[in-house]
Amino acid sequence: MKHLILASTSPYRRELLQRLGLAFSAIDPGIQEAVIEGESPPERALRLATEKARACACAGSVVIGSDQVAARGRKVLHKPGSAEIAIQQLVDCQGQQVDFFTGVTIFDGQTWQSTIDHTTVVFKNQSRAAIERYVSLEQPLNCAGGFKVEGLGIALFERVESTDPTALIGLPMIWVAETLRTMGLDPLG
Repeated sequence: MKHLILASTSPYRRELLQRLGLAFSAIDPGIQEAVIEGESPPERALRLATEKARACACAGSVVIGSDQVAARGRKVLHKPGSAEIAIQQLVDCQGQQVDFFTGVTIFDGQTWQSTIDHTTVVFKNQSRAAIERYVSLEQPLNCAGGFKVEGLGIALFERVESTDPTALIGLPMIWVAETLRTMGLDPLG
């Protein structure tokens, strides 16, 4: 049986992959998430996912690389890193649509398979005080967009449009589970 590797330091992706009940190792791919001029958010997500998978690929393994890019119109929303930036980013999103592109690449030593999941989030209009309270309570400083949909962040939204709700957390598990199955790592096998 091939060894499964998650090319990520994300605790959210690690939690999602654990749901499949497959043994795996999480490895830091050591990739610089550089921006390339003119690259669209979905192109960037897929490029970084592939770079991460390539960086951790080794003989006898199946490796998963993933990256997520959030965009409000043409503006890319990064992981805030600080409460002040998270608050301002969320204030700017009020009443707006934000698109999340989650790129995933899986390599089994022979075949590269990739996908881009597109999830749309529409934010409610909230007071600045409500947003400050949210950031204080949940500390979503390492999350693209500055919120955690799997937690209290759900209260920030008018709606979420997705074909796979786990993609917004960081890894589209419907696609991942099926792709792993075709590569001989069947979670139900």
